[in-house]
Amino acid sequence: MLGIIGGTSLLFADLPPLEKTTITTPFGKAEVHTGAFALLMRHQHNLPPHRINYRACLAALAVLGVDTIVAFGSAGSLKPGIPPGSITIPTDYISITDIPSIHECTIDHIRPELDADLIRTLGEVVPEARVGGVYVQTRGPRIETVAEVKALAQVADLVGMTVASEATLALELGMRFAAICTVDNYANGLGEETLTYEHILETSRANRLRTGDILTKIVERLA
Repeated sequence: MLGIIGGTSLLFADLPPLEKTTITTPFGKAEVHTGAFALLMRHQHNLPPHRINYRACLAALAVLGVDTIVAFGSAGSLKPGIPPGSITIPTDYISITDIPSIHECTIDHIRPELDADLIRTLGEVVPEARVGGVYVQTRGPRIETVAEVKALAQVADLVGMTVASEATLALELGMRFAAICTVDNYANGLGEETLTYEHILETSRANRLRTGDILTKIVERLA
C-alpha cells in the first residue's frame, strides 16, 4: 500500500476524497486519511517540526499496511544552482539533531539507504525534478543561522526539518522510502528575501496546482 506524507507543500493542494481515521499505536495516536492510498499530514494539530510524534505517525502507516512511502517536504536550498521553485528528489540524508527510533530496548542497526528503485520511478513521474543530492535535517522551529548554512552547505544540498526522521523510522519499519522536496527559498544568507513561515506558505499556495498534479501522478503510478 502506498503512503504519502505531506506537510506545508501539500497544505493548499487539491487532495482526492479520503476518509479520516485515528490510528492508535504503541507510541500514541495519529490521524491518517485513507482510501486508494494513505495520506498522513505531518503537522496535524498544527504541531511544529520539533513536536511531531514521528514514531506514532510512521507506526500508524505501518498498522494500515503501508509498505511504500513518498514524503513531500518543503526545503531550503543550500546551493545557488538549486533555485527556489525547483523540485529535488534527494538520494541521501544527514541529521544534526536527535532522530527518533522504534528500537528503544534492543540493539539493531538498520541500513539507512533511501530506495533507489523508488527514487528512479519518482524521477520518471516528475521529469522536471532534479534527482540527486543530500538533505540535511535541523531541529527547528527556528531557521538556521547564516553560519550554520555555510557549514551545512559543505555537506548537503537541501535543508529541512522533517524528512530524515521520517526516512529513518520508515526504514526501521521495513518500508521503502523516498522524498519529493519542493525548494521554497534559498537558505538564510544565500538569498535576498527575509525568511519567514508566511513566505513559505505563500510559496506553497502559489505552487498548489503543480504540487497537486505531482501527487496525482504519483498515486496513479504507485497506488
